[in-house]
Amino acid sequence: EGRVKVDLTPLAENGFSVPLAVSVESPMTDADHVQAIHVLSEKNPVAKIATYHLGPRSGRAWIATSIRMADSQRLVVLARMSDGTYWSGAADIIVTISACIDGG
Repeated sequence: EGRVKVDLTPLAENGFSVPLAVSVESPMTDADHVQAIHVLSEKNPVAKIATYHLGPRSGRAWIATSIRMADSQRLVVLARMSDGTYWSGAADIIVTISACIDGG
């Protein structure tokens, strides 16, 4: 853990569009940069929400998007660094109206 900051609201009234921002402490140089940011869900029907590929020319290791959340859960973010190490961050969210419903 460390180096990865997950900015996620602690309470979402509607799971259909939840704002998410992720930043990773990195100089983003050729020798030391973030290669990928993986966003994972514990309770969505598909655990892998998104993967973002970065490189030293990205300037900074930061992404922002809106995601769908199936239920209250912990969101985990993994950052793969250029030296092969992984750093993680997480945030808990309470979702009052689920967005990912199986069946129908």
